Amino acid sequence: MKRIVRELLNHETEIIIGNLLRAGVIAAAAVVSLGGVIYLFHHGLEPVNYRVFHRQPPDLSCVGGILKDAAAGQGRGLIQLGLLILIATPIARVGFSVFAFARQKDRLYVLVTLIVLAILVYSLMGK
Repeated sequence: MKRIVRELLNHETEIIIGNLLRAGVIAAAAVVSLGGVIYLFHHGLEPVNYRVFHRQPPDLSCVGGILKDAAAGQGRGLIQLGLLILIATPIARVGFSVFAFARQKDRLYVLVTLIVLAILVYSLMGK
C-alpha cells in the first residue's frame, strides 16, 4: 500500500514539475516576444553600427531597473524580464522539489536539494 501511495505522489510531483517548467518557458517566451515587438516598433528602422560596442544601459543590469523598465513598457526591459523568468524557471523547480521531498518525508533529498538551491541562489546573487 505504501508503495502505491509513493508512486502516486511521484507521478503527481512529476506532472506538477512538468507544468511548472512548461508555464515558465511559455511565459518567458511570451514576455521576450512582446518586448521584441515593442523594441522593433520603436527602433527597427535605426541603422546599426557594429564598429562601436555599446554597453547595456545600467538600469538593465539590476533586477529593480529591469522591473521598472518592464513596467514602463520599454522593449529592452521586457526582453530582460523574459530572460529573468527563463532563469527563474529551473530555480522554481528546485524550490518546489524541496517541498515535494519533504512531503515524501525524504530528509536526505530535502538536504541535497536545499544545498543545490542555495548554490543556485548564491551564483545569481554573486558578482
